[in-house]
Amino acid sequence: MAFETLLGNRQLKENLTQSLEKGHISHGYLICGPEGSGKRTLARLLGAAILCRGENPPCLGCPACRKVLGGNHPDFIIVDDPQKKTVTVDLIRQAREDIYVRPNQSDHKIYLFPRAQDMGLPGQNALLKVLEEPPAYGVFLLLTDNPEKLLPTVRSRCVQLRLQPVPREQLLPWLEERFPGVGQEELLAAARRGGGFPGQAQALLAAGETASPQTLAFAQALGAGDSLALLQVLAPMEKWKRDDLTHQLESWLELVQEALASRGGQAAVSAHARQLGRERTARDLHRGVLCLKQALAYTDSNVSPGAVCGYLEWALP
Repeated sequence: MAFETLLGNRQLKENLTQSLEKGHISHGYLICGPEGSGKRTLARLLGAAILCRGENPPCLGCPACRKVLGGNHPDFIIVDDPQKKTVTVDLIRQAREDIYVRPNQSDHKIYLFPRAQDMGLPGQNALLKVLEEPPAYGVFLLLTDNPEKLLPTVRSRCVQLRLQPVPREQLLPWLEERFPGVGQEELLAAARRGGGFPGQAQALLAAGETASPQTLAFAQALGAGDSLALLQVLAPMEKWKRDDLTHQLESWLELVQEALASRGGQAAVSAHARQLGRERTARDLHRGVLCLKQALAYTDSNVSPGAVCGYLEWALP
């Protein structure tokens, strides 16, 4: 089976393979793990395996597998609206009604909930009604970073698949392949800071490669303790929209926090954070973290970008 395309999690993959080879398909699977742990990858592989028309499913080569992985299989339905903070009860009710329409091309019909933890109690209760007595062909894949956010009655009707950190000897070659120009120190730091989860490590490395000009200038000015250079960075940002300013300040906060951790002896993914950690004292960096947190609190309170930047021009060490 092609579950091997999911990094690590050997025991989970073996158990799934044996279960599916015996024809044991549950009506509900609860796939658990933090952001970047591979929940969506596993969900698509499991969906492909259930709908596969080839040998040794998921074969990843038959039309059904390709459609699932491409996101256009009519019997693999995603229940979500990324534009909304929660999974609305209306979406769940629509899925509940739709499941009684028989599959279009397969023997099963699969409903994927990428943000199961964002279903409110009314939505979970609406889903519970069909989880208790689904049609024989119905399968639900619930993805969550915290199963405790779901009702015990929902959890009890699902087979729980918990994703584990990937061993370093598997994760590092995977990261090297995707970031060929990055040194071993950065790769190892990303693996550690990401808790062994591929998506988190990849995001950390990608963020380091795509630092904005403002972040680079900020790191250089703060490292040198150059108030004039900080002013030159912040002054143009006084006219930014609040959302853009918030995003930039969050990036700076992560940088200074990582520099502080580096100063304390922890591995840092960003070369700029390591440099900043060498240039400033732990006390300076701690003050910088507090200032940036306060600035973000101001933006959350609808303080104008000009006033927030003015505060940082005055307060940053």
